[in-house]
Amino acid sequence: MKNNDCIGCGKDLLEKDTIALNRKLLGRNIDKFYCLECLANYLEVTIDELNEKIEEFKEQGCTLFV
Repeated sequence: MKNNDCIGCGKDLLEKDTIALNRKLLGRNIDKFYCLECLANYLEVTIDELNEKIEEFKEQGCTLFV
């Protein structure tokens, strides 16, 4: 498993926004990530809510999403 594989389901090559969202919500120093589906399950939210947060953080100028 590579560093950018999902630790929940093993999906590979996670998108940069997904990795950025993991870091924003779970801690900037993490090195293992969830795909959006597994992150939504872990946080007990919907994928749509996570996508909304990604857009919100981008609009706020969060440097993780550049």
